[in-house]
Amino acid sequence: MKHLIAPSILAADFANLQRDIELINQSEADWIHVDIMDGLFVPNISFGFPVVEAVKKHATKPLDVHLMIVDPDRYLKAFADAGASHITVHYEACTHLHRTIQAIKELGCKAGVALNPHTPVALLEDIITDLNLVLIMSVNPGFGGQKFITNTYKKIEQVKGMSAVSNPGLFIEVDGGVNLQNTSQLVAAGANALVAGNFVFSSDDPLQTIQQLKQA
Repeated sequence: MKHLIAPSILAADFANLQRDIELINQSEADWIHVDIMDGLFVPNISFGFPVVEAVKKHATKPLDVHLMIVDPDRYLKAFADAGASHITVHYEACTHLHRTIQAIKELGCKAGVALNPHTPVALLEDIITDLNLVLIMSVNPGFGGQKFITNTYKKIEQVKGMSAVSNPGLFIEVDGGVNLQNTSQLVAAGANALVAGNFVFSSDDPLQTIQQLKQA
């Protein structure tokens, strides 16, 4: 399977969000990555349900919603109703992770778990068969444009090894510092979905940049 590309609208021009969503629609991207931050779990605030609903009205690609928030269970239905196709929660934010994953699936969404850079992959051993997606954070969550953490490659390989045994259809997604210099290495390690924000939207030709990421 060719790796998927999910441009993050956290790096889009919020004053021209419809334009940037339509740009992604026209591109070779597969998903639209939507980062939800609450200012508590991470030291930044992004956007909530009204913006997700607005994005959904214009998007022709699935919304890959990444919840960087405390107590995400309170808001799963609201994000599903707003148009999320995938909902990813953080391992570090969920006291009863299995229950949360089942709740996401019952809402008709694909379920994912994100791991912060310091969180060991081994902690997913007892939940990986229930997941559609594992998101490896290759920067500390909260802000775009950060430097890629090289230990990410090892973590991808570990998730790939676990999934090969018990969940071969798992999406292994990487978020943070993705660019043309590391895409082929990430895919070689086992990643099959890549989030790219600043690298796409700060480029002179975002459509071409997405195409290059897809073909790398």
